[in-house]
Amino acid sequence: MGKGKLQKFAEMETFENVFQYPFSVIEERPFEMTGRWHEDYFKNDNPIVLELGCGKGEYTVELARLYPEMNFIGVDIKGARMWTGAKMALQEGLKNVAFLRTNIEIIDRFFGPDEVSEIWLTFSDPQMKNPRKRLTSTYFLERYRRFLKDGGIVHVKTDSNFLFTYTDYMVKENQLPLLFATTDLYHDESIDDESRRILSIQTYYEQMWIDRGLNIKYMKFRLPQAVDLREPDVEIELDDYRSYHRPKRSSKDKAR
Repeated sequence: MGKGKLQKFAEMETFENVFQYPFSVIEERPFEMTGRWHEDYFKNDNPIVLELGCGKGEYTVELARLYPEMNFIGVDIKGARMWTGAKMALQEGLKNVAFLRTNIEIIDRFFGPDEVSEIWLTFSDPQMKNPRKRLTSTYFLERYRRFLKDGGIVHVKTDSNFLFTYTDYMVKENQLPLLFATTDLYHDESIDDESRRILSIQTYYEQMWIDRGLNIKYMKFRLPQAVDLREPDVEIELDDYRSYHRPKRSSKDKAR
């Protein structure tokens, strides 16, 4: 690990808005604030919104700036990236934002029933080879329902046609209430001004995709508690890339 990363990790240990509980830690030291984020950290009853896979935390911080009447928590396992948003929030005195460094696979250990109102998935890895790892798979949606309010909103913002198409099939297969969807976010004139205000927030990685000429896709849907979730049995064309400056790493053309 480079010297810069070590310094950031050391500094994050002193940040009052950062909670570090990777899988190896929580197995030995249970998280005591589960179900008590309102009382113990935010000191209010405002809605809690999660950004899962927050990266540098720009989206989490910008949402907190736009909506001081709501609480935001950025979640990621990569602390050196998270340091950027956490430090920015502290410098600006934003009391409605926090960061949780942990594995998203165990996200349900950190929140109690009905504690979260909305979830943002911003530029998640499409995980074209492994359906279980997709953040909109039944594996993860079931976990979200353990702490998301009944009918809570899930936002998906992505450059990946594969992930967008897969999520669209998930929504249709399970008849989840779709609130909005577009395959070209920044050229869709049907978006209202308030939504455009939120969606115009651009992360570091999003700007790279835009510079590369890729359309940004977005959808939001409700996640009811009572639905028996099923995976869609369809084949989806793979993206022709996997990440920035890297080619596709699969010889297949489609995946389920």
